[in-house]
Amino acid sequence: MSALRQSVSSSASEDDQRYAGMDEKKRKRMISNRESARRSRMKKQKLLQDLTGEVSRLQGANKNIVTKIEETTERYTICAAQNNVLKAQVMELTDRLRYLNDVIESTGLAADVADPLLKPLQTPCPMQPIASSGLFKF
Repeated sequence: MSALRQSVSSSASEDDQRYAGMDEKKRKRMISNRESARRSRMKKQKLLQDLTGEVSRLQGANKNIVTKIEETTERYTICAAQNNVLKAQVMELTDRLRYLNDVIESTGLAADVADPLLKPLQTPCPMQPIASSGLFKF
């Protein structure tokens, strides 16, 4: 095992000495294979580092997206609650308007009003001017 580790870390000249007795073609092929394996390991290590960096970047982007989704959901919930309040107010005001129009129609005050929805509180009596208390001078 330690011989294998030494051979991995050995330089090309040490490989030349080790395989000096072998056939030249076989020796060159073994040295070339070792270099190719070393390059392959380095390439694999660089790819692993690149992928680790990409994972970190994507996790950060995912975290930002989750935060934005949570903020948007919170804003939606607030808007939905406000919308429900406004719908309730519309219903209440519609009921009050209907009631006031019914009161006007039942008292006979709406005889000269063409559209009771446009002027539900208008009375047939002319308005009397209100006397000022002296605060305003004309």
